[in-house]
Amino acid sequence: MFWKTSILIIFSSILIFCKSNDCNSSQYNYKKDKNKEQSLITPVPQDSSYKYIKSIPVPDGFKRVDSESNSYAFFIQNLELKQDNNIVYLYNGEKKYNQNAQFAVLKIDVGTSDLQQCADAVMRLRGEFLYSQKKYSEIHFNFLSDGKPRYFDTYAEGDYSYKKFRKYMNYIFSYANTSSLLDELKSVEITEMQIGDVFIQKGSPYGHAITVVDMAENSETGEKIFMIAQSYMPAQEIHILKNFNNNDFSPWYTIDFGKSLYTPEWTFTNNDLHRFQID
Repeated sequence: MFWKTSILIIFSSILIFCKSNDCNSSQYNYKKDKNKEQSLITPVPQDSSYKYIKSIPVPDGFKRVDSESNSYAFFIQNLELKQDNNIVYLYNGEKKYNQNAQFAVLKIDVGTSDLQQCADAVMRLRGEFLYSQKKYSEIHFNFLSDGKPRYFDTYAEGDYSYKKFRKYMNYIFSYANTSSLLDELKSVEITEMQIGDVFIQKGSPYGHAITVVDMAENSETGEKIFMIAQSYMPAQEIHILKNFNNNDFSPWYTIDFGKSLYTPEWTFTNNDLHRFQID
């Protein structure tokens, strides 16, 4: 029985891998608009003194979106950033090969197993929010094998400690991936984007997922911009992505990005935005 369980865990872990592109500097997912006029916006400096996501400055002329104190958006905006260094570490303590994609790194542990990859990071943020609100009965994610949710309430068996919650999340990471996550999200129009929304592709056979972690708006033009964060493969610390296509805006992206959203290590489309459904 032990060997059967081990094989099942290994197989399930393989299923959650995001697509690898070797992540070296010559393989940045970059597409420059040669016809774009020179921007007059002052670039946002990359500075390790930013303590929270909400501490990262917005470009000139923009105002950060205000969020209600008990909302998922507020929770994400107030996530802490690493200040001792701006290095993305893997689950095994090694440095990620590509150290040029991140603008800032979230102060959230990655664990010691190769589990918390792309979709897993999306679920981790959502789970952490619900746990912080003590909404234990609302913490659930689908398994890939049968498409059915596994509830923290059931797994906890009365033990709602944070240690138990982390074990539950690793349990989920072992049997869920972008495909199972996508099936429990609802599609959202780009113009209706909110903090906490997810760009996600389940891929064939690999996929990727990133979270919208902040937004701002220009009161004069109405233009909206957003920031995104990801984990990747192998399991690594969650980090806010730079915008190589517009260095003046980086790490912000305009909501008017057209049909394709080019991030440092993946390309999404304007049909890939989704949202967690509220219980």
